[in-house]
Amino acid sequence: MSDLVRDIREGLHAAGDPPRAAGQQVYMKSAMPFLGVGVPQTRRIARAAAKGEKDAAVLRRAARDLWDEAAFREERYAAMALLAVPPASDDLSVTAVIEHMVRTGQWWDYTDELSHRLADLHDRHPESTAELARSWSVDDDMWIRRIAIISQLGRRDRVDPQLLAGVIAPNVADREFFIRKAIGWALREYARVAPDWVRGFADSHALSPLSRREALKHLDPAR
Repeated sequence: MSDLVRDIREGLHAAGDPPRAAGQQVYMKSAMPFLGVGVPQTRRIARAAAKGEKDAAVLRRAARDLWDEAAFREERYAAMALLAVPPASDDLSVTAVIEHMVRTGQWWDYTDELSHRLADLHDRHPESTAELARSWSVDDDMWIRRIAIISQLGRRDRVDPQLLAGVIAPNVADREFFIRKAIGWALREYARVAPDWVRGFADSHALSPLSRREALKHLDPAR
């Protein structure tokens, strides 16, 4: 066990709140137990333990070890937080760790958090991550498709509309709730900066009622 992993585990256990943990586990429908540490505090613990670390490989290894050896869900949340720490947040190799976490995590809280890590990498490595997102958008794993669809959340005017269309189009007929919700979410967010583009996309694609409703949620229905 590395010092970084040990320090994070000790910090999480010290901050644990057992009565809260039971409710967290029920809410997340999680087989893995919780310690009772909130997500913001979990992130702070991870960042504090990693402060001063300049080697992306050390952060990647610690994240992978925390994830794979987790006995409590907060250890996995801390693992994801490490991927947001520079220099890991700039490192294209982190995409392999992101993929591993999504494929083994198989739930929305993991996938949605990791989408922000992929969004960070879109800014640093746009061509490589766009190619990756397109390949993921047709993957057999529903959660891998979901992260491809929502991987530009928060980018606002930096969204690549061709990439957004490219990852949504193969999934418009998917009947899975988490895919339909992801499509609507991604379009709704982009509608804040490109409403006409989103209207045009919605009008030219056979979106599910859920996706369409979410996509156009904040747009003027009269236009």
